[in-house]
Amino acid sequence: MFNFLRPSGSQVGKIDPKAAVAQAKAGELVVIDVREGMEVKSSGKAKGALHIPLATLKMKCDPSSPEKHPDLDTSKPVALYCASGARSAGAAQMLAQMGYETVYNIGGLYDWHGAGGEVER
Repeated sequence: MFNFLRPSGSQVGKIDPKAAVAQAKAGELVVIDVREGMEVKSSGKAKGALHIPLATLKMKCDPSSPEKHPDLDTSKPVALYCASGARSAGAAQMLAQMGYETVYNIGGLYDWHGAGGEVER
C-alpha cells in the first residue's frame, strides 16, 4: 500500500526462517532483532543477531547517520524479526526506504528458533 510514496526500488520480502538461519550461519545475511531490551533480556536473541530496538532504528541504520551500526551495509542482505513479525515488517519497510537493497522479514523469534536457529541469552 502506498508504494508510490517509496523513493527506493527496494522491496521487502518474507524469508523462510530455515533459509534465514542457513544464510546467517554462512555470513550471507545480517539479522536484526528490533525488540525492546526487556524482551531480549527475558527470551534471548538469535545467535549473532544485532540488537537494534525499533525506537533507535533510524539512528542506527540510516547510512547517513554518524551513529550507524558498523556492521550494516546497504548492499548486504538484512533480515529482521521481533516477537510476532509486525514490528519487524514495519522496520523492514523503513530500511528499504533508507536504501537497503535486500530486506527480509523473518517474523518472530519463535520462527527463527523453530527453524533450528540458535538463541543466545
